[in-house]
Amino acid sequence: MPEVHIAAEPRTEFGKGPARRERRAGKVPAVLYGHGREPRHLVLPGHEVLLALRTANVLIRLDGLQGGSQLALPKAVQRDAIHGTVEHVDLLVVRRGEKVTVDIPVTVTGEVAPDGLLDQQLVQISVEAEATNIPPGIEVSVEGMAVGSAVHAGDLSLPAGVTLAVEPDVLILHVVAAPTAAQIDADLGETAEA
Repeated sequence: MPEVHIAAEPRTEFGKGPARRERRAGKVPAVLYGHGREPRHLVLPGHEVLLALRTANVLIRLDGLQGGSQLALPKAVQRDAIHGTVEHVDLLVVRRGEKVTVDIPVTVTGEVAPDGLLDQQLVQISVEAEATNIPPGIEVSVEGMAVGSAVHAGDLSLPAGVTLAVEPDVLILHVVAAPTAAQIDADLGETAEA
């Protein structure tokens, strides 16, 4: 996964007022923590952070820090509910070769058998991978899967160096029987009577 370089500045003022001023100036307050160090309060350029966070589990290289640049993964992102802008970011310091636990998306490809209906239980799965080698996601092919078929976490094809952070028997998806027209009419009739 490529690194995204973002220039960071130390934040010296704290509280709602200074944070609002930073946001009005197009910047995002952030906290960098991990590896037993004291948390460091930073200010990041808002637009660059917004672009970087479009990629799940993006690896961010924070430049301009005292003591040199740092690699970090976003752990918590607060967004404005109306505008979608980033309000605050918590970043976790990582090192090359270090294993981290992250959630990656599970993407389904293909079509199940005509009489089946796909029921996807998980759209993300927790895995452990090197911080600099996090897979963008996992694809699961359901092409031609029959009713009663299921895919569990242990059935997933993980890239080299990536291990599950959940139990192998966790259900990812399964194929159930599609309802018949009579069942749909019966269900609609019951709701109309209620």
